[in-house]
Amino acid sequence: MTRIAILGSTGSIGTSALDVARTHADRIEVVGIAAATNVAAMAKQVLEFRPRAVGMATGDAMDKLRAVLGGPPAETCGVGNDGLIELATHPDVDVVLCASSGTAALDAVLAAIEAGKTIALANKEVLVMAGGIVMDAARRRGVAVLPVDSEHNAIHQCLHGRQHGEWRRLILTASGGPFRSKSREALASVTAADALKHPTWQMGQKITIDSATLMNKGLEVIEAHWLFGAPASEIAVVVHPQSIVHSMVELKDGSVIAQMGITDMRLPIQYAFAYPDRWDAPVPFLDLTRMGTLEFQEPRWDDFPCLRLAYRALGAERSLPIVLNAANEVAVSSFLAGRLAFTSIPLVIERAMDAHTPEAAATLAEVRRVDAWARQHAVETARELESSLQ
Repeated sequence: MTRIAILGSTGSIGTSALDVARTHADRIEVVGIAAATNVAAMAKQVLEFRPRAVGMATGDAMDKLRAVLGGPPAETCGVGNDGLIELATHPDVDVVLCASSGTAALDAVLAAIEAGKTIALANKEVLVMAGGIVMDAARRRGVAVLPVDSEHNAIHQCLHGRQHGEWRRLILTASGGPFRSKSREALASVTAADALKHPTWQMGQKITIDSATLMNKGLEVIEAHWLFGAPASEIAVVVHPQSIVHSMVELKDGSVIAQMGITDMRLPIQYAFAYPDRWDAPVPFLDLTRMGTLEFQEPRWDDFPCLRLAYRALGAERSLPIVLNAANEVAVSSFLAGRLAFTSIPLVIERAMDAHTPEAAATLAEVRRVDAWARQHAVETARELESSLQ
């Protein structure tokens, strides 16, 4: 049995992971689950999977969960960051799936690595913020970090058994989001409701907005650098609206290896749980005869500047990706709340990056300090830009 813990069990990745566990109940045991404040969804998951450890973001949410269930939801009940760490280091857990959004799970991932757990990573921000720290810890402890993002999972599959010197470029595919055909002028008036209508994937709100700005692909470029040891010059992005080719690897002789599949996150999640084995999947097989045309286009760099900002941050390395990530989270939150224009999101990020002097940020304390500074700068900038919408 593969014994798993899921950080972010009520989100889109978490629920897909539980569906994989449901399908492979003879292979997967759900030892622990953690969520933010969705008590109703968590109560249903507890009753179905009977985990030994449960975490909630707040004490109030845990109290409500106890009330709904008529008692403690599990043998071990944790709250907040301490609860995530307790879950991630539970002695009965083999694989920790980091499916929570944002940076809240960073400490838990590092604790899981120190405890020798395999990491299934569906959270970009962990590596964008602290990729050097995380991957150094994984190498030191001999722990595998398996990507669950569909693009990095595809790269992992394409690189299987290949040495670094065999490939020339990693090629990440991007759907282009809901606005890939909109003019630059039209982008100024799009709303959060418009941006949340992703054409091919069903995802959480933050990642869906990131897809619309192409920041999601920018974060993936930085993540690919840490996962596969590739410099920015060896990581390319192409827009592929059909989302059938999940990513590609160009070999040094010009051959291109692509991983294809239907748009269902259960596939990369199951890959991480089963690795290095392959299991039957609870999804339809890809029928190539019905795919029609597969398109590949150059990104619209000037109209979607977040992608260029991510390459800039990776090129500078050190602390600039931390600033990029923190400012983006603030800007996206303001946009979702209707206080910031879509086209102001990259402005908030760029101004924070311009105001920051890159530094080493080699410890978690330094990472946290830069992150806090960037968030405050972004809040102030967003507030200035918000006034123009009033």
